[in-house]
Amino acid sequence: MAKFKAKKHNIAIDMTPMVDLAFLLITFFMLTVKFRAPEAVEVDLPSSIADTPLPAQDILVISVSRDGRIFFGVDSKHVRLSILEKVKERYGYEFSPEEVRLFSLLPEIGVPFEQLKSYLSYGEAERKIIDKTASIPVDSANNQLKQWILFARYSNPKIRIAIRADEEAPYPVIARIIETLKEQKVHRFNLITTLEAQPKS
Repeated sequence: MAKFKAKKHNIAIDMTPMVDLAFLLITFFMLTVKFRAPEAVEVDLPSSIADTPLPAQDILVISVSRDGRIFFGVDSKHVRLSILEKVKERYGYEFSPEEVRLFSLLPEIGVPFEQLKSYLSYGEAERKIIDKTASIPVDSANNQLKQWILFARYSNPKIRIAIRADEEAPYPVIARIIETLKEQKVHRFNLITTLEAQPKS
């Protein structure tokens, strides 16, 4: 008896819904992602086994470079604008609308108060060059970091303070920052580190 062969049919899969879904996901991620602003100073963080996350908002970060230079930054545009208002009141500086807008966008600042206006008047390329040598003074005769912290805490009483120091940053600079925080009655702050593997028991 002859065998009957069933005719094979090609299976066609409509890929249109899959392509639509891919484009919807890409659009969603493009609209919701927040790009991290470029940092003024590069820091190689030390590692630790602590895994306590930082709060998502209301953060003041004091960055310390490998060579001991200090930068100050807050996460909120509104707090930055409020801080600049306090700088204007305290030191009598006048800032143009463009300088105010630029300050509100800067994630970190690392120049003394007397250089702030000229720093904001420069273009991005010039500011990057200045950032390579700039630092906020913390010596006892001219501790401007103390004033930045005071302005930030007045602008946002709920602000949390974190120190982001390079693993090879000079210890005396870190000690001076901690001393400055103590002078401001700040006894709780975070040290930002990278996560290290937990030791095996």
